[in-house]
Order: sequence, then structure tokens, then C-alpha cells
Amino acid sequence: MTGTSTHLTFPGSQGAPLAATLDRPAQAPAAYAVFAHCFTCGKDSHAAARIAKALTAHRIAVLRFDFTGLGQSGGDFASSTFSSNVSDLVRAADHLGDHYTAPSLLIGHSLGGAAVLAAAHCIPEVRAVATIAAPAAPDHVVHQFAHHRQEIAQHGEADVTLAGRSFSIRQRFVDDLLAQPQAMRIRTLDAALLVLHAPTDRVVDVDNARQIFETARHPKSYVSLPGADHLLSNRADAQYAAAVLAAWASRYTPAPADAPRTQPGH
Repeated sequence: MTGTSTHLTFPGSQGAPLAATLDRPAQAPAAYAVFAHCFTCGKDSHAAARIAKALTAHRIAVLRFDFTGLGQSGGDFASSTFSSNVSDLVRAADHLGDHYTAPSLLIGHSLGGAAVLAAAHCIPEVRAVATIAAPAAPDHVVHQFAHHRQEIAQHGEADVTLAGRSFSIRQRFVDDLLAQPQAMRIRTLDAALLVLHAPTDRVVDVDNARQIFETARHPKSYVSLPGADHLLSNRADAQYAAAVLAAWASRYTPAPADAPRTQPGH
């Protein structure tokens, strides 16, 4: 049996409709998750789509969506910030809670990983958080347009080409990235944490994974993704990450109603 994919929209933090896809398993979901894509990516990126679909084989339903102003979502990217992205994530969780089941798992890729670490504090149902190739601090993304910093500071914004596309980056976006208390959020995370990172990642150095892992409290786990690139372009890498993620999450997310989890020693 194969699962289903449903396209839907929900209002984002700035009022614009956000486009989303809900991938559900053929059987009743064991848990619901929200997937946050990488900076300049989208819900249909290889990593987002492949990991979401692979997780459905493990009875995890995944809502993946485009942040404000990206992909098929409405709104103006130039007016968004990291904080508004976090609020978009909370809106996504609210939509699941209102129409399906609130997510017990958050998954974030790259800057999306930083976003789920921040959003987890605002979603009480979350029991587990997984980051993939995530920076230890959101302001890491500033390095991608460092040569435009002076222009942004002088004019308030600048058009920046990232991953072959042009984006308008404003000073308020930069200021917001620099003001995030990310270390405190990681240190006080009230959920299990899984950190997945490739040792040869050329976009976000693997030392970021070390910083996240060392800052977090237990329960926490670290899994290396040897040979993978930052975007998990290879299908096998995405499927491996999904398999590890599903096995790990089963320890922290609710068990299916028709298959109660036995207690240790029973």
C-alpha cells in the first residue's frame, strides 16, 4: 500500500497563504511531523520530498511547506525574517493540531534546522526535534551574502543571488539573524534531539553539529552522514537519513493506537 500526498494551504505569520504538502502513510499515522526546508530551498526540494515520503513508510505523516515568499507560498520574502519563519512553523503546527493531530516531531534542514530548534519552545506537543546539516546559530547564513553586507547596511537592502536565484535581503533580516538567542534555546530544549550532519559538508561545517550537540541536554543523539552533500542530493543519503530518523523518533513519539509500545522489562 502506498501513502497519499495532499496539497493544502494555511495562513502564515504575516497573513499570506502558505502552500504545503501533507504526506501520509497508508495506515493510520503513528505520529505527525513538520519539516522545515533549507534557506532558499522549498517544500519540494529533494531532501524535503524524499525524507517526507520515506518517513511515511514508518507511519509518520509529514507536513512540509514553503516559508513566506518562497516556492508556492504567498507573501514577500524581502519582508520576512528568521523570526517570522519560526512563527510560520508554529502556524504549521497549529494547522496540524486543528485539522489532524498536533506534531510530536519537528525536522529541519540547514537553516530550517535552526528554525525548528527555536519553534519547539512554542509547540508544547513536540517530543522530538531532528536537525539535518543545521548551523549552530542562525546568523551562519549571513556568510552566504557577506560581500553584500556593506551595500545592505548603506541602502537598507540589496539583491543577492543565492543558488542561482535573486533574493532581496534587507537589513532587518540581518539584524534579526544576529539577535537570535540560539544557544539558550538549544540548552533549554525540552525535547529529545537528533543531530544529523555530513563530515564533509561544504556549506555548513560539521563543527556546527558539535556545537549543537554539546550545548544540548540529554536525551540527544548524533549520527554522521558520510559522503552526503549539504542538500542530500543523493536519494540514498536522504533515505538513510529518514530511516535513522524514523527509528530514533519511535522512542519519543506516540505509538500507534493499534500497537501499544511495551515497557522495558515486559
